[in-house]
Amino acid sequence: MTTDKTAYAMAFLAGTIVWSLATIAAGGREAWDVGLYWTAAYPAALLIGGGLAAFFPHRPWRWPLVTMFAQVPVMIAFGSGFSLLPLGLVLLAVLSLPGMAIAALIGAWRRSNASS
Repeated sequence: MTTDKTAYAMAFLAGTIVWSLATIAAGGREAWDVGLYWTAAYPAALLIGGGLAAFFPHRPWRWPLVTMFAQVPVMIAFGSGFSLLPLGLVLLAVLSLPGMAIAALIGAWRRSNASS
């Protein structure tokens, strides 16, 4: 499944870039501690997941999930501690839900248009 590998790589790379830029803009702090995360980085991650769903509509819920969880290696690379990692993983899972819903709708729309 080359297309799946491509989509996974694109989602991970895009997520890593978004979270790295947000962390740099936050002065090295965890990105979600500043308003820029909620006004720019998080919406960008949702758009990336939805955009990937348009091109890779099979099981599209995966793309926002990968994009959001790409934040974990960025946080570790920028020196975040592991003490709150379990809570962070739960938060990332919850924050993935709107993107997963958007991607599912876009994927369903793409699949229905492809079969028409």
